[in-house]
Amino acid sequence: MLVLIFLVTSALLLVSHNNDLLGNLGGLGTVLHNPIVEAVVVSLFLANVLFAYLWRAAPWAKALVGLGSLLLVLPWAGQEDTSLLDLSIQIMIFAALALGLNIVVGLAGLLDLGYVAFFAVGAYTWGIFASPRFSEVLRYYGQNPGATNAGTLALGLFLTAVTAASMIAIRRRVARPTRASTWSFALASLGLVVGLILTGRALLVLNAFRAQGLATGLDANFFWLFLALSVLAAAVVGVLIGLPVLRLKGDYLAIITLGLGEVIRVLANNLGLYTAGSQGITPIKSAAVPWFDRLAGALGFQPDQYYLLFLYVVVLVMIALILTVNIRLDRSRIGRAWIAIRDDEVAAQAMGVPLVQTKLIAFATGASFAGVMGMIFAAKQTFISPESFNLFQSIGVLSMVILGGMGSFPGVILGAAVVTLLNLRILPGLGEATANIPWIPQQVNPGQLQRLVFGVILVASMLLRPEGLLPNRRRTLELHQDEDQEDDSVLGHGPALTAAGGSDVYSPGLAPEKEDERAGGVQ
Repeated sequence: MLVLIFLVTSALLLVSHNNDLLGNLGGLGTVLHNPIVEAVVVSLFLANVLFAYLWRAAPWAKALVGLGSLLLVLPWAGQEDTSLLDLSIQIMIFAALALGLNIVVGLAGLLDLGYVAFFAVGAYTWGIFASPRFSEVLRYYGQNPGATNAGTLALGLFLTAVTAASMIAIRRRVARPTRASTWSFALASLGLVVGLILTGRALLVLNAFRAQGLATGLDANFFWLFLALSVLAAAVVGVLIGLPVLRLKGDYLAIITLGLGEVIRVLANNLGLYTAGSQGITPIKSAAVPWFDRLAGALGFQPDQYYLLFLYVVVLVMIALILTVNIRLDRSRIGRAWIAIRDDEVAAQAMGVPLVQTKLIAFATGASFAGVMGMIFAAKQTFISPESFNLFQSIGVLSMVILGGMGSFPGVILGAAVVTLLNLRILPGLGEATANIPWIPQQVNPGQLQRLVFGVILVASMLLRPEGLLPNRRRTLELHQDEDQEDDSVLGHGPALTAAGGSDVYSPGLAPEKEDERAGGVQ
């Protein structure tokens, strides 16, 4: 049955995205070309991967459906319709973001409303260096060197090394933080930031003469190096943001992270020399992989599709790595510490779990996933601006985690797919299909009310499935434990409290009938 559904939905997907074949099918082709039908076909096809995960079937059948869907049918259909490849990349990017936020919110229980800030850090890390913006930055520092020289570089490197060593020494030698150690660590952190700024400025000034040769940015082969650098940059920003705020919890933490996320966006808007402000950075390069381009050409892809197919494969590999890291962390000691903090922070601390350190690891891990996806997003879009990283993006990723099921890895991937399909295919397709229907007033056309329809769907999902579409067992038990328990104590014959002789049981909160009788005891 699983393989049969896979074959049927694959055939429908391939036919509905082949314009030449649709033209020969007459009325059936018109139906399949309808935006609503096309969105439904794409959704049903992507459900194959979900069925392969949920259904009981032979391992070979699950592997055939999963790998066949992602490695064969989707690229084949994307060859005829590039927008399908673009949609698949978007779904996987948001799935990776949801997996990262799931560590912070689902496992560690830290409500983060500024998660998109780390996404922006990764995007700008690659966007600045892989575009003409880098040449403009070098040209500016060449014309305005100030007092910066080789001595400034030496001072910056020295200050960076000393303060980094001091921070490591403080963390190792201080078993229990004191006021003095906290201030020392804060001063060392400030010194590290100053050292990095001095080092960066000196490097820009000393390399200003290369501005002419870097008119289009760094060579595209640096893409692989910047994959690692984007992870590191986002993790560092996550630690810097987390250090001053992780002593807070609940609503206070949510408000602080919301504000810090907006700070990153405002900085991207105001640092016009580096980010071009609201005009954005363009064009941004993608990686150059000649052998992959030759392979894509041999498979029948057009030259303008090479980079999308390459990014599709890269994102697929990154999703596999991120999912593996998530599963390993969940089963590790640090994963159990995150769950302990989420369930009861006081009890976790009493059992010896270091709260700040454990929360920082959660923040840094989630931020690193967002950083690498931000870089891939910049390479795919070839354009980024501060408006790409506003608060609504953070809310959207959070809704994916909650809709899919907090703490559930397959659940958040499903949530990301559902929300992305709703936003990019289903609701726009519904609006486009009903735009020219005369009996639907323009004011209530679904195309004009996409946000309202999306909100109603989310509310209905939370009312019907508060634990999420695909929750883990732990979350399900937490939300439904009251429904699974039978409490007969109010009737006076609770089975665990009833004496052998069937005597009466009194509530612990009521006064005893006799002076020498214990409250709540058995008569």
